[in-house]
Amino acid sequence: MQGPIGVFDSGYGGLTILRELVKQLPQYDYLYLGDNARAPYGTRSFDTVYHYTIECVKHLFSKGCHLVILACNTASAKALRNIQQLDLPHIAPDRRVLGVIRPTTEVIGTFTDTQHIGIFATAGTVLSESYLVEIKKFFPGIHVVQEACPMWVPLIENGEFDSNGADYFVKKHVEHLLAQSPYIDAILLGCTHYPLLIKKIRQFLPASIRIINQAEIVAHSLTDYLQRHPELEAKCSKNGERTFYTTDSTEAFDRQSAVFFGQEVKSLHQDLGCPIK
Repeated sequence: MQGPIGVFDSGYGGLTILRELVKQLPQYDYLYLGDNARAPYGTRSFDTVYHYTIECVKHLFSKGCHLVILACNTASAKALRNIQQLDLPHIAPDRRVLGVIRPTTEVIGTFTDTQHIGIFATAGTVLSESYLVEIKKFFPGIHVVQEACPMWVPLIENGEFDSNGADYFVKKHVEHLLAQSPYIDAILLGCTHYPLLIKKIRQFLPASIRIINQAEIVAHSLTDYLQRHPELEAKCSKNGERTFYTTDSTEAFDRQSAVFFGQEVKSLHQDLGCPIK
């Protein structure tokens, strides 16, 4: 039986990925689940992020999804490997879970001439070193530096991403990143929230430094993946429908989602039955 493509995030950020998926692959049905009640994931332990993520993946499977995208860098960094290697073979060997880190690292070398790249990310993603490990596999000669930006997600989710108050925190982390290498010519926004800060980031970056759009990369990668796996593609329903679930308030989710998704959203509440830690 066919089902929608599942898109999971700890909150709102994954909507920037979904927005690009819908733009490039509008024919498919998508089911988005935001675990807003337990967000943010960026400061959680590896075990906690894993348990939250596998629970949400199982829920998306129960809704008929044969393919789930972890549209969250933290979940991709802390949970994806265990889910793919330890869980899927036992609970759903015919289903697939993909992340956003691998597609990005497969092509990131094409964005730099100096072979020096910077990454802005959550503390969890930085500590996981997932980007460093994956980039080394594909582009061992590239020098990568990272900067954790713990205040950026709260600023964005509180609607302060375009305010003067955000300047201090954006300027601070831009300066910290650039101080690590004078040769950086491309920067990856390693959190799906961060595209909302692009104007602010650009304000404090030299014009010569390129900002990498992760959402476009992920959408291109999914297009290629579905072409290479026709047996899975055939299981994805194609009615152009989008369904949104949140584990927290639907009113708050709908109000915030318009900023990330670019259009109005009408969500449904999903109680996963787990305590908030």
